[in-house]
Amino acid sequence: MTQPVTPPSTPAHAVMADRYGGTSPARRRAVILVSGLVGVVALAWVAWAAWFQSTPEVQSSLQSFDVVDAHSATAKVVVKPRDAGVRASCLLRASGADHSVVGELTFRPTQGTNTVTVRTERAATAVDVPGCIADGQDHPR
Repeated sequence: MTQPVTPPSTPAHAVMADRYGGTSPARRRAVILVSGLVGVVALAWVAWAAWFQSTPEVQSSLQSFDVVDAHSATAKVVVKPRDAGVRASCLLRASGADHSVVGELTFRPTQGTNTVTVRTERAATAVDVPGCIADGQDHPR
């Protein structure tokens, strides 16, 4: 026959607080406040980084390309600056059958579609636009 366990007269958390000391309500509020502040700052940074990375000064895309002959290829590149006065430079890269770069050209685009011819050292099989860089940008987009 087992005896029923009777709960102690003092709750366990009160016994622990008596033995080891409890946290004060002011400290608990300070921890919650600091944690909330760190969370708000982190969220603001994430929002800023997402906006900054999604709105570059200039965007570019390859519309089409044509391999003219063994030493040239033509590409149509669409460039969209965020503002009208943005000066940009774009990189056009031609690749051969072995995926090595056979021609490269950096050019100053105008807003809209740009038709550009790149000279190649041998026949190109593909043309790519890694992107355009505006003043103040550190990598193409």
